[in-house]
Amino acid sequence: MPPTGFLFCSDPLRPGRPDPQFAQEAAAARRAGARVVLVDHDALLAGNPEACVGRVPRDSGPLWYRGWMIPPERYEELEGALAGRGCSLLTDAAAYRTAHELPGWYGTFAGLTPHSVWCALSSGAAASAGTEFWPRLAGPLGSGAGIVKDFVKSRKHEWDEACFVPELSDGPRLASVVGRFVELQGDFLAGGVVLRAYESFVPGGEARVWWVDGEAVLVTAHPDTPAQVPSPGLDAVGEAVRGLDCRWVTTDMALRDDGVWRVVEVGDGQVSGLPAGHDGEDVFAALLDAAGRSRRR
Repeated sequence: MPPTGFLFCSDPLRPGRPDPQFAQEAAAARRAGARVVLVDHDALLAGNPEACVGRVPRDSGPLWYRGWMIPPERYEELEGALAGRGCSLLTDAAAYRTAHELPGWYGTFAGLTPHSVWCALSSGAAASAGTEFWPRLAGPLGSGAGIVKDFVKSRKHEWDEACFVPELSDGPRLASVVGRFVELQGDFLAGGVVLRAYESFVPGGEARVWWVDGEAVLVTAHPDTPAQVPSPGLDAVGEAVRGLDCRWVTTDMALRDDGVWRVVEVGDGQVSGLPAGHDGEDVFAALLDAAGRSRRR
């Protein structure tokens, strides 16, 4: 059987090369001993999974994906197209959705992350929801400040207009922030709308922890704060990661004002960003070891 490989996104302008955003990582994966295979991310998003995997050799064996985010429905199509070429993804479509979208991971991390509620909605349905809908959704969160996001991302760089709600019981203000968030997300709204209780964190950035088969293999800065690398406590989080039963995940962690480490976000490791200047070679080596253990079982 061929050695484990990594599917990297190709350069849209030079399809025979990795996307420049991931070129350094592709080189690191090769140094770690992996095969690098290229896929066309644009073709996948356009609904043509066969064209996406056109450069993948048949019977290429087990593969990790590493690249731009993929909507879970498209990821499932990618999995099917690869299966048609005799290949398999080491993170299957169900596991990808579980780690990638908040409703998939929230129950496992409920005691470690801010209280949240959500509703699955298209962008059109969310935009047309009445102003009274959002206070009803927020009801279980009680009073206090909150955060608006979708199943995957927030718009924290538009903090006041499309992310932060000073008081969740203020229906008009909540509806205004949700409406602006949905407007800015447009067709990229992922899954629906999530409302989260706001928690105040100590300044100093978030730590991104990289987990492979339930073990923390690397702690990096969050890409938004590359110069700051906190050192979070990981015992309780590791237990939750193992309970999630997804092979390659990340947890973004921040220190709350009361000194408790909290999980801000969980993500599928295949589409989580590394901070600038980090090539991920140690993560790729851990993934190759994990794939090798799976084959020997």
